[in-house]
Amino acid sequence: MESTVLGCSHRNPISLFGNQSHLVHPPISVAHIPTSTPHFVTKGLKKVFSRACISKSYDDGSFSSTIAEGYSSKCESLGIRKCECHDRFRELVPYVEAWAWQKLRVEERVQALKRGEDMDDCLVVLQHPPVYTLGTRSSNDFLKFDLENPPFELHRTERGGEVTYHGPGQLVMYPILNLRHHQMDLHWYLRSLEEVVIRALWSACEIRANRIEGLTGVWVGHEKVAAIGVRVSRWITYHGLALNVSTNLAPFANIVPCGIANYSVTSLSKLLEAGSDLSLEHGASRYKHPDVLVDTVHQSLLSEFSRIFQVAVAVC
Repeated sequence: MESTVLGCSHRNPISLFGNQSHLVHPPISVAHIPTSTPHFVTKGLKKVFSRACISKSYDDGSFSSTIAEGYSSKCESLGIRKCECHDRFRELVPYVEAWAWQKLRVEERVQALKRGEDMDDCLVVLQHPPVYTLGTRSSNDFLKFDLENPPFELHRTERGGEVTYHGPGQLVMYPILNLRHHQMDLHWYLRSLEEVVIRALWSACEIRANRIEGLTGVWVGHEKVAAIGVRVSRWITYHGLALNVSTNLAPFANIVPCGIANYSVTSLSKLLEAGSDLSLEHGASRYKHPDVLVDTVHQSLLSEFSRIFQVAVAVC
């Protein structure tokens, strides 16, 4: 495989480096996705799971070689892959910077493959300043503004799918995975990314999310809450998913999101506000400040990503 794009329509300024029915019942799992519950073995702020792992640096940002070696040994003994997570989820990282970072990580892994070597998987979690992005074959017909005078930055990328919007309050995950060590199946990969979101919404907020047949992404009812658009080069993935947590939805009015005109977009904060009269433990009152909701959902996304892809996530 040289390069493949799949995306969010129909299926086919910080430095990155330095209605009530949707609130009940858990989601149904996808076939072939692990459902094991992690068991924690904790030492300081280092957490190692028996089947999945999230590891955190100390408060001062240190990650000693002794700890790193122990972490690597533990992962190897458990037979799970390591995944280094560049966790910038509270930062607004310019899109072009994150894009360049992804392409560099992919090229490093492609070159390693040519040498017969392997590299760990990696993941970046962040937010973007307001920006519109287009897929490699996106149609300008889905833009409701003048291309010469866009309301925000506009970039055409190599991912699959149509136009989408990124902005503050939206959690974005860009996994750089070698699918040779997972499943060399692009549809499995897309369904797995969807499952990360579906499970995270249930575990964080008790919101029941769903798929819609023939489309890629995650919905609550008929409102889209997460978009997915990826590219795969020599079975190395990049680009990824974007989940509307406390996002301002107004900029979506300037586009036809993902080229799908007959579905609207929503956010978790909007859904929780709509369900606040249910007096649920996970109702809107629990998330009076948007940052609390972002923090809670961020942790659930990392946990579910670790479980579903069976990787040990080392947060740095």
